[in-house]
Amino acid sequence: MRHSFSSVLPETRESRAGQAVALHQLTRVYRSGGGAVTALNQVTLGFEAGTFTAVMGPSGSGKSTLLQCAAGLDRPTSGEVWLAGQELSRLSETRLTVLRRNRIGFVFQSFNLLPALTAELNVALPLRLAGGRPSRAEIRKVLGSVGLADRAGHRPSQLSGGQQQRVAIARALVTRPEVVFADEPTGMLDSASGREVLSLLRGLVDGQGQTVIMVTHDPVSASHASRVVFLADGHVAGELHEPTPQSVAARMTALGAGSTGS
Repeated sequence: MRHSFSSVLPETRESRAGQAVALHQLTRVYRSGGGAVTALNQVTLGFEAGTFTAVMGPSGSGKSTLLQCAAGLDRPTSGEVWLAGQELSRLSETRLTVLRRNRIGFVFQSFNLLPALTAELNVALPLRLAGGRPSRAEIRKVLGSVGLADRAGHRPSQLSGGQQQRVAIARALVTRPEVVFADEPTGMLDSASGREVLSLLRGLVDGQGQTVIMVTHDPVSASHASRVVFLADGHVAGELHEPTPQSVAARMTALGAGSTGS
């Protein structure tokens, strides 16, 4: 088993060619009252296209902030985020919104499906918001890719938790994004449904060359990734390749013992 620590990302544009997402000296400081909290401190990381990376760390380590900055949901205090060939801090809010809508997929812990809409209409929503008119065949094909072609007409209340999350994944995939960001995607699922969702995410990488970046607190979930990045106190604390639940748990135990406090 191979262990490696935070790799420094070369700074030339050419060196980013194989990176789906590249973070360079990323810092995010939150100010509250008269104080300041540094959630990320000069983090430099690259995420290669066609890979599955899990991001882990103790509470307060900065993993959720990293995901939000990498996905363009939050602007860093300093540093650079490169995604889809563009440096996000240089984009206006309008251009950033368009990039998120067209080039990024999101999967959240709480599914975020609209309860009044069928699975088919939930999946079609990103395309409709972008002004498109997706065909039913197109949407059914995406639902079929997550094993739910026969549930297209069902509303969220008629689906299990695992099925709802698979609808959310189909919605994330419908725009053919460069990267799918997943924030605790199995957090509200039982173990069997969670395994199904993780196997689906793994299959997107292995079968379709998709790039997945997932925040999780669970060593079993992280073991489905090919690489785990660990954060502690806003810094990259190491990486683990070919992870197992046991190796991830051991690393997390060590980090928790030395961390001050996502």
